[in-house]
Amino acid sequence: MSQFFQIHTENPQARLVKQAAQVIRNGGVIAYPTDCGYSLGCHLGDKAALERIRAIRRLDDKHNFTLVCRDLSEISTYARFDNGLYRLLKNNTPGPYTFIFHATSEVPRRLLHPKRKTIGIRVPNSRIVSALLEELGEPIMSVSLILPGDTDPMTDPYDIRDTLEHALDLVIDGGFCGMEPTTVVKMDSDKVEVLRIGAGDPTPFE
Repeated sequence: MSQFFQIHTENPQARLVKQAAQVIRNGGVIAYPTDCGYSLGCHLGDKAALERIRAIRRLDDKHNFTLVCRDLSEISTYARFDNGLYRLLKNNTPGPYTFIFHATSEVPRRLLHPKRKTIGIRVPNSRIVSALLEELGEPIMSVSLILPGDTDPMTDPYDIRDTLEHALDLVIDGGFCGMEPTTVVKMDSDKVEVLRIGAGDPTPFE
């Protein structure tokens, strides 16, 4: 049965954040709030936790996971970009975007798009996520919490607990955090392209 932490959205309690980070380090799967709905997350290198998330979502091995990162310096460890893309990133993070980059060798192979060798990167505008990543010291491997057969993400942490309490190790209650998906932007030095319009303003990338 999953633990249930109510973490303050503006002033996350350090004790609960520390415990949540430890759940991730210990191989746990968590549901947590971002600026675009709830997500499922686990430790970057944990294959077993990754497979548990795939089972919850009923995803095949072609589905792309996203690395949720703290900041630009962390992104640069996992994604390749030049100065022009850096300025675009700097001006639009944190925010409701998912950026698709060419991956560096630091990204576990099982997370890469098999043909294009790309990786999705996010820096959510969420103090809970920021505090959790700071405590963890590395990205969270993540995917939106959309149950099989649904088109919208789950938005109520109590519903998440009731539905998935035996499949998760922790649910973080950060209140309602919207259900509009991120805007997805392909970040390539040759061509920046908006692949999906969501909560983030696409104008800077057009």
